[in-house]
Amino acid sequence: MTVHLVGCGPGDAELLTVRAARLIATADVVVHDRLVGPGVLALARPGAERIDVGKAPGASRSQELINALLVELGRGGGEVVRLKGGDPFVFGRGGEEAMALAAAGVPFTVVPGITSAVAVPAAAGVPVTHRGVAASFTVVTGNRAPGQPPVDWEALARVGGTIVVLMGVAERAAIAERLLGGGLDPTTPVCAVMAGTSTEQHVVRTTLAGLGAADVTNPATIVIGAVAALDLGTWSPTASPAAATLATPTRP
Repeated sequence: MTVHLVGCGPGDAELLTVRAARLIATADVVVHDRLVGPGVLALARPGAERIDVGKAPGASRSQELINALLVELGRGGGEVVRLKGGDPFVFGRGGEEAMALAAAGVPFTVVPGITSAVAVPAAAGVPVTHRGVAASFTVVTGNRAPGQPPVDWEALARVGGTIVVLMGVAERAAIAERLLGGGLDPTTPVCAVMAGTSTEQHVVRTTLAGLGAADVTNPATIVIGAVAALDLGTWSPTASPAAATLATPTRP
């Protein structure tokens, strides 16, 4: 009778932690986001209930309804796994869900996951830090909720290091304009990684001046800075959902 807030990484099932894979395989109910990879969902046992609460334009459950659902499921008995892309506490609203469960007296655990802020650039051969190139990196959301203070992009431009933008595709032109206004060079390298770590991964390399016009679609992680010019490896994602089940523990 516990709700587990599980980070399932950037998409590929082989990037799950051992604990995450075990909890998914033994869960009674799996509540998942829209971008959770099919290989991850394939790890759930055949009898487990699956509930899709993914947020999509024009067809999204509010966070308040998701919180209430988790409380209801937690009170109903059984093991509930709440799957969240990346890490639950990195722009995943896991903190809000944890607070709702705690306020309702529902037992819960938090299982960290690999955040797409570092895993997706790595899958494109881009290190977010590199000796002699970037000594720091900043992770920032490109999409602020209505009523929330805007990101100070000009200030970020002056901080230096690498800027990793999540959920910034729709605002990429405005983001680039403000970073340029903050003093970044128009030729600053940019790497946009779409559907990172999946079989559909696609990489677009451009400059800050060209970011607004670049052909970038959701979901994407955008890396801005000198490291974005590096290409240090080739990612080999899991070929199929079935491949991820081979080493998965079964329900006792």
